This record gives sequence, C-alpha cells and structure tokens, in this order.
Amino acid sequence: MSRWPWSGRGRRASVPGRVRAGVARRWGSDRGSATVWSLGAMALLCAVFGAVLFYGQAVAVRHRAAGGADLAALAAADHWAEGTTAACARAGRLAAAQGVRLVRCAVVGDTSDVTAAVRRGPFAAEVRARAGPPGPVPPGPVPPGFLDGFRAIPSAGPGAPPGPPSS
Repeated sequence: MSRWPWSGRGRRASVPGRVRAGVARRWGSDRGSATVWSLGAMALLCAVFGAVLFYGQAVAVRHRAAGGADLAALAAADHWAEGTTAACARAGRLAAAQGVRLVRCAVVGDTSDVTAAVRRGPFAAEVRARAGPPGPVPPGPVPPGFLDGFRAIPSAGPGAPPGPPSS
C-alpha cells in the first residue's frame, strides 16, 4: 500500500489535507481566528483588572484620609479643655502618625471640626470630620440595667456639666 492515500486514485478531494478550491476559501477564511479572539479577550480582561486596581487604590486613599480625620477630630475633642492650640496640636501629631496632613482644625466649645488630606500617587483625598459630645438626651425614664457598670465622673473643666455633688 502506498504512503499517500490518494496516490493511484482519481479522487483527491476526500483527503483531509487537500481540498477543492471553493471549499478552501470557506475553510481558510477563519483559520487562526481563535487566536485573535483569545488575545482580544485577554486584553479586555487585563483592562478590566487594571481599572479595578485603579479604583481600589482610590478607595484606599479615601479611607486613609477618613480614618486620619476621624482620629484627629477625636483627639482634638478629647483635649478641648486645654485650649484650641493644644487640642489642634494634638490632632496634628495624631494625623501625622497616621500618614495624613491636617488641613484645618477648629475647636468650638467641646466640639472639634477637622479637615485632613492625603496624597498617594495620582490620588488625593480631603475629608472633614467632627467630634464632640452626643446631643441632648431625650427626657424619659432610663431602662433598668442601662447604666450598670457606669459610674459618675467629676467635672473636667469649664463648660462641662456638673458632676455628682461633693461631700
């Protein structure tokens, strides 16, 4: 038997490697298209992955600024009795320790208002935070057991509510 399946025969179109001219055009037109489609899909996935990373970095910068602003506002509100300068200096030190720059600090009474900013790469975020005592407590009876574990704290400075009567 011959090596070539079509040798010695008149029908050569039935062999997989050899086709007629009309059929070759139809089959040959999409040859290699799977490679093109897979390269396109990989490029699209890389673009989506890059966009997700870009967005994630922006969110991380915003969260860093918000956390630094919140902590700085709490520090300033905690030291309001020492004066605005001392309270804002404490807030600035805490913001610097968090990797955030203190843009603005104001202490009015026992409430602090702080703005902090951070810049990482192409992203920048600026966040404002306020801290102070809670608003007025609505009148009414206190549920039993609500204050278990709490004890009265004496007055800590000017403008603070009076503590328990001293004996």
